[in-house]
Parts: sequence; C-alpha cells; structure tokens
Amino acid sequence: MKSIALASALAVFAGAAAAQDVIRMGTEGAYPPYSYLNDAGELEGFEIDLGNEICSRAGLTCEWVTNEWDSIIPNLVSGNYDTIIAGMSITEERDAVIDFSQDYIPPTPSSYVGLSPDTDVSTAVVAAQSTTLQADHVAQSGATLLEYATQDESIAAVRAGEADAVFGDTDYLAPIVDASGGELSFIGEPVPLGGGIGIGLRESDAELKAQLDETITAMKEDGSLNELLAKWFGEAAPSY
Repeated sequence: MKSIALASALAVFAGAAAAQDVIRMGTEGAYPPYSYLNDAGELEGFEIDLGNEICSRAGLTCEWVTNEWDSIIPNLVSGNYDTIIAGMSITEERDAVIDFSQDYIPPTPSSYVGLSPDTDVSTAVVAAQSTTLQADHVAQSGATLLEYATQDESIAAVRAGEADAVFGDTDYLAPIVDASGGELSFIGEPVPLGGGIGIGLRESDAELKAQLDETITAMKEDGSLNELLAKWFGEAAPSY
C-alpha cells in the first residue's frame, strides 16, 4: 500500500517508547476503512479497533494522534508518537529508516479506476496519493503521474478531468466505485504491491516491537484478527 519519500537524515534519530504504559499511536485518520473521523469527529476504523485491542491485550494505554501522511514517518522518528498504524506497507525503503511489527494485513492488490474502463493506463495521466507505493509504481510505469496529498484529492482529479485514472488500494477504491452509480469503473486487472501492512516503530524500540508482535501473533492464532478484517473489509477480506 503506501510508500517512500524517505530522507536519509531520518536514520540518525532514535526513541524510547518501549516498556511504557502509554503508547501514542500515529494514524492518518483520513483513509476509510483503515482509519477516519466519523460524524462526531472521533477516530474510527479497522486500525482503530485493532490498535485498541492490541493495547488492551498488551496492558498498554493507547493515545491516538492524527498526522498527515506525507510527514508521518519523520514525526515518528522525531518522537511525536510511538507507532504508525496507518495502512503502511512494509517496504525495504521504509525499513531502512524505521522498524516494523509483523504484518497485520497480508499483501493486498492495488487497482486503476477511471471514467472509462478502456483507458490505456500505460500512457495515461494517472493520479495517486503522494509518497505511496502506488505513486512510485505509476512513476515507473511510463504513465504521467499526478501526485496529491490525499487519496480523496486524487479521485477528485479524475472526476474533474485533470487525470485519466487514479491508482490506489483496491479495498479503498471499491466502495467508491460501487457508490459512483456507474461514473467510475475499474480499469484492467488488480496489481499486487507491497509486503503486507505492519505497525511502524523507531529502530530503538525493540521491546515495544516484541510486545506488538506477540499480541498480533495471538490475534492471528485465536481468529480475532480475521474477525476484524471481515468486519471492516467484508467476508472476502484477506485473512490469516
């Protein structure tokens, strides 16, 4: 899922979140069904349920912090929060700067969406959220990439005729296509990207990583993680 834009200078920072009672969980809060603000202005979504359950099982207290996507890694490294739980795919580039828990969502596909299913995305103008796996993929595909700060803006660009297609997580785009009344269509076949989604941590927080890994493993083994995935992504959701 999302990707890259890593400044090499970040690697010199370190933190000390491990073994503390209160864990500040950084999330975007603008990416349903992963995390979003509901009508009451409260965080909701799959990752909010997951993070709260992990903290409960591990004997930790979660404090949620929202942060824009394009600065979410720098603000983790600089200590504004202790984890990133924001639909972040595990990649080699990111893993060179931060650490990751084991994945809590298996690798999932991305898709192109546009006003016409016949769009040739190899030569089209394609919108994508900046600093994501999808933006990097488009940039290497030969298509013309238009980057936007949010996924909503990239979809709006297609509707406004600024882009021929948008490329993003299939599970994010599917309900938007379904609700568009035929205005938007999937283009071509889904594209597998990334190595699953995990919780980002500072490299120095080995004890916290061990706590998170142990809890995620237990949720995989007892089926509760699959239940959360089905709740938020439907019965066809990827599972363990």
